Amino acid sequence: MTVRSFLKPTAWALAAMLTLGVHAEQQGVSKDEIVIGTIQDLSGPLAGFGKQARSGMQLAVAEINEQGGINGRKLKLLVEDDGYDPKKSVLAAQKLVNQDKIFIMAGHIGTAQNLAAMPVQFEKNVINFFPITAAREMYEPLDRLKYSFAATYYDQMRITLPSLIKEKAAKKVCTMYQDDDFGLEVLRGAEAGLKSMNMEFTEKTSYKRGATDFSSQISKLQASGCDLVVLGTIIRETIGAIGTARKIGFNPVFVGSSASYTDLIHKIGGKAMDGLYATMTVQNPYLDEASQPIRFWANKYKTMFNEDPTVFSVYGYIIINSFAAAAAKAGKNLTTDTFIKAMDSTVLEPDMFGGAKATFSATKRLGSDASRLSQIQDGKWKVVSGYVSASSVK
Repeated sequence: MTVRSFLKPTAWALAAMLTLGVHAEQQGVSKDEIVIGTIQDLSGPLAGFGKQARSGMQLAVAEINEQGGINGRKLKLLVEDDGYDPKKSVLAAQKLVNQDKIFIMAGHIGTAQNLAAMPVQFEKNVINFFPITAAREMYEPLDRLKYSFAATYYDQMRITLPSLIKEKAAKKVCTMYQDDDFGLEVLRGAEAGLKSMNMEFTEKTSYKRGATDFSSQISKLQASGCDLVVLGTIIRETIGAIGTARKIGFNPVFVGSSASYTDLIHKIGGKAMDGLYATMTVQNPYLDEASQPIRFWANKYKTMFNEDPTVFSVYGYIIINSFAAAAAKAGKNLTTDTFIKAMDSTVLEPDMFGGAKATFSATKRLGSDASRLSQIQDGKWKVVSGYVSASSVK
């Protein structure tokens, strides 16, 4: 083969790439499609959350595609199951990023799971968009590929705990938390709240992710005379801890983070869950109390999935629509860089679900640091405080 004949196909290939332009270079974006990836727990301890979040995302994708997509491109959502196992999160991220060539990772659930997957994504310039976790690491340290939408577990506890202690005149504050990145964030936020009152935890106890028996932890808290317990727990651990406490006549004030704010708590745990407090950022859509727009949306959701939506359905729905707003703003030339430029000037106004206003910039990657408090009363979550911004509480 001559040098001339070797160069000919190379020149043709280069010409073809130039003709295709950005579409040949930008992973996950073609002439008529944008590929979004998400990792959910569909088989582990958070499967209830993961399936709801996936459904909310699927509904948003269907609506957007019915309306013509984004600047002429339809959305394609690819979902992987990690079973709430960080090791599986890495494998799922590798598949989505390297094999499926996603443009963006949206709504990945779990703190430790996101921390495990992000290096895989960042190596290929794939943004981690609105993960379903309120850990500070989702936007700190500042990174151009990180965007978060939820007030942090740390600030939720730091802000809420002092006012609840005062209201309940609590003297001995204790905690039970999951022994991982998520649980430690709740613990540290609560410690900061206590420090502002010159208090410390009377007792601390932890459990390993996936545990189902909490009798020893609850007995330890009861023996310490705790009258308020901070729960760094999620679904079954919240139900298990409170249910165990009720059985032995231990009835302190229980308060959890937004990770335990779900209708599954009272639906599965029953009457024993009444009285539980939790911080939250978006209200669970109870259809008998919802506005007409939410009922209309919920009917579409139920038609598609044969079940009522929950707050995690709302999270998934909001995440995709927030992505769509910035992607549309980025224009036809959608790349990681143009998306970031668009996102960094995006303002997300409060919507029908009652979330706080969110703003972003090149130096502000947490949309809102505001949260509020709810309590389970007669089998339903009731909002019991207004929004408080973390930046307003020093």
